[in-house]
Amino acid sequence: MLNTINNISTDHFIIGNRKFKSRLMLGTGKYKNLKEAKTSISISQASIITVAIRRAQYSKNLGKSNLIDGLNWKKLWLLPNTAGCETSEEAIRIAFLSREISKKLGQVENNFIKLEVITDSRYLLPDPIGTLKAAEYLVNKNFSVLPYIYPDPILAKQLEDIGCVTVMPLGSPIGSGQGLHNLHNLKIIIENSKVPVIVDAGIGAASEATEAMEIGASGVLLNTAVAKSSKPYMMANAMRLGVIAGRSCYLAGRMKKRYIAEASSPKNGVLKLI
Repeated sequence: MLNTINNISTDHFIIGNRKFKSRLMLGTGKYKNLKEAKTSISISQASIITVAIRRAQYSKNLGKSNLIDGLNWKKLWLLPNTAGCETSEEAIRIAFLSREISKKLGQVENNFIKLEVITDSRYLLPDPIGTLKAAEYLVNKNFSVLPYIYPDPILAKQLEDIGCVTVMPLGSPIGSGQGLHNLHNLKIIIENSKVPVIVDAGIGAASEATEAMEIGASGVLLNTAVAKSSKPYMMANAMRLGVIAGRSCYLAGRMKKRYIAEASSPKNGVLKLI
């Protein structure tokens, strides 16, 4: 039994041909300072860290200027993202820049790119047409594309079919902390997908990360929930545990819901009172 329980530690998260220990992925924005960000990331035990390349500047003086310099990229995997790009053309240019930054950090084989094409400045909803266009081009240029999308099952399948290594549907708008507003669509995407489905954006509490994992998501990406928490270190740990709990629940198999009660104790052998 103990070996069965411990199997969760060998339940690796695989994207493309690369294996990761943690199914929790963290962003690097909105923290009060560099120390708080680094400590929160460490406590979370996340394997994959996403950085907005348009908002970060690479420096040769490691540890001096920003998170790209300050994190240990021998232990962490960089997931560059194209946040801030409003067109497919902008996203493609940032993707190529991102690949060069990954190489400078020593991750020569890192072709990962989190693809974001967002034209909606109010709700920050991703552009499906621009995303699909950029994704197809980047896949053909040997990028491992992780596209951020509205939870549209048809779009998710189209992105998978052109060669994206994951799909990343939002739970609710970026930074909103509203949780999983599109649970039905998320379930359809997970059911139909042959690549990992990572719920990205909108998660505000550990229970919501757990819920995403319980329905079969392969991973969760979040940022604001930790960075804007009153105690980011504690929230980072809560999210770590929430993802583990949700994955364990999914692997264990949830009991079927019943519409009537069923006694926990057996009916046979009940003592008769005289």
